Amino acid sequence: MKVCIIPARGGSKRIPGKNLKTFIGKPIIAYAIDVAKKSGLFDRIIVSTDSEDIAGVAKEHGAEVPFLRPADIANDHATTLDVIKHAIEWLQENDTRPLGSVCCLYATVPFTRAKDLEEGLELLEKEQTQYTFAATRFSFPIQRSIRMNGEGNVEMFWPENFSTRSQDLETAYHDAGMFYWGKPDAFLSGKPIFAPHSKAVQIPHFRVQDIDEPDDWIRAEMLYQILEQRGEL
Repeated sequence: MKVCIIPARGGSKRIPGKNLKTFIGKPIIAYAIDVAKKSGLFDRIIVSTDSEDIAGVAKEHGAEVPFLRPADIANDHATTLDVIKHAIEWLQENDTRPLGSVCCLYATVPFTRAKDLEEGLELLEKEQTQYTFAATRFSFPIQRSIRMNGEGNVEMFWPENFSTRSQDLETAYHDAGMFYWGKPDAFLSGKPIFAPHSKAVQIPHFRVQDIDEPDDWIRAEMLYQILEQRGEL
């Protein structure tokens, strides 16, 4: 049995009501549910939430909400691994079918494509890894990054790279914040995701946008409309 788990907590301080906020015509969580359904990969699509309102909308769009998340993993300090572990334990207690691959799919990432999920599952199964996840490259070499000290003066993290050409520096990647495929035992044991037992699905950085602040939301809507017109979604 393959299961998609969509974490969607009710509280959101920076963008109030973020998981249910309308994104180009429908609640943003609907995009995650729709892409999970479109992929055809899952036997169950479950939304893990502490909110009755989110639960109602999730069900309207075709997801299951078989439980409400306990308060101890519905606060600002709860981690994604905490939420996925709870859902897996619930499934093991309440579904008699053997649990195979599990996918954590974030609720507020409308740029995820079914093909991305397919590639993640294929990597997980063929390469015998513990996790696969979406990653994208940094648009500028991190080896030439700078910081500002308490006086506002600038200094390089790695001064030795000041004169190194960008093309001679190793490409660096970061989590695209879209999804994590994993083996149930890996999630349950709390194995770190960013480790040698994981592999990444590379996502072009033009299709990656965190939505944490109100201006991120505006940019994401504009980007989504452009990508949709270009057939990139």
